[in-house]
Amino acid sequence: MSMEQHSYGLGHTGIKQKIGNIMQKQGIFFVLAVLFVICSLSNPNFLSFDNLTNISRQLSVTTIVAFGETILIICGMIDLSAGSVIALSGVLSVATFKATESLMLAIAVGIAIGVICNMINATMITNFKVPPFIATLAMQTVARGVALLYTKGQNILRLGGFTVLGQGSIGDVPTPIIFMVCIFVATWYILKHTRFGRSIYAIGGNEEAAAASGINVNRIKYKAFFIHGVLVGIAGVLFMSRVNAGLPNGAINYEFTALTAAIIGGTSFSGGIGTAAGTMAGAFIVGFLDNIMNLTGVDSYIQQIVRGAIIALAVIYDIWAKGKRRTKRSLGDIERKV
Repeated sequence: MSMEQHSYGLGHTGIKQKIGNIMQKQGIFFVLAVLFVICSLSNPNFLSFDNLTNISRQLSVTTIVAFGETILIICGMIDLSAGSVIALSGVLSVATFKATESLMLAIAVGIAIGVICNMINATMITNFKVPPFIATLAMQTVARGVALLYTKGQNILRLGGFTVLGQGSIGDVPTPIIFMVCIFVATWYILKHTRFGRSIYAIGGNEEAAAASGINVNRIKYKAFFIHGVLVGIAGVLFMSRVNAGLPNGAINYEFTALTAAIIGGTSFSGGIGTAAGTMAGAFIVGFLDNIMNLTGVDSYIQQIVRGAIIALAVIYDIWAKGKRRTKRSLGDIERKV
């Protein structure tokens, strides 16, 4: 092979590799853009301001939870109790407002309950070495049970001024969307520009190596659950405010919607990989799909099948991509040795 052919081969391979890297990092935004165009062409009502605002308002609660789930998954953990904790924190926040008429105190109670539940999760996982799946599954049952016990299974109605958080707006922008955007920016900053963010990537990538490098793994895990608890508490307050009721049976399966957004957005179930922007894009992909299926009259049972298939495909892609990255690293090590 001549030098020119060899150089062309290397250049061609380099271009393919660059395109592959770009698609791996930015592919989710390409998918979101394509889906947006398809939805726009499928139904003329999709592009209306009211419809897009409604989509954003509806997915704001689960997207806020998804940012917390993203932090946990990057750190090698997971939370299956978020939906139940949303119900418990929301119900107690509503009860506090009904008793005191203080919106700030109600918000504080909601956040405090979210944090307490997640600190219990963190204690079970870090101190007692309970697998995150089992620990948070137990909390899922306990939190729902406490919410039902406190309300005796009855909804709390007539919330009055409490609805300003979930139903209000600043100008033309609904309040829940403002919360979602602010939390997105905060999550992006934490993951991108803080020592804590670098630590959770290190722990999710290789916990033993992270500990050996001096990272206090248990403390970082506690911090991750604390942040997630704050976000779940906020989500609980916004959810009850939006539906104008304290629903002890509300937010069922919200944790799975949040997990779906994170996984579709590129957060790896194996840990160590994920971004706030990817999770936001994943949340809107889920929101656009749900909305266009509703607008076009797709049967609700078929919608469930589609959601399940999307989760399966996202996980399969994650496993495939991780295997591909591992193969590249192995080949790189062999080439360096040779």
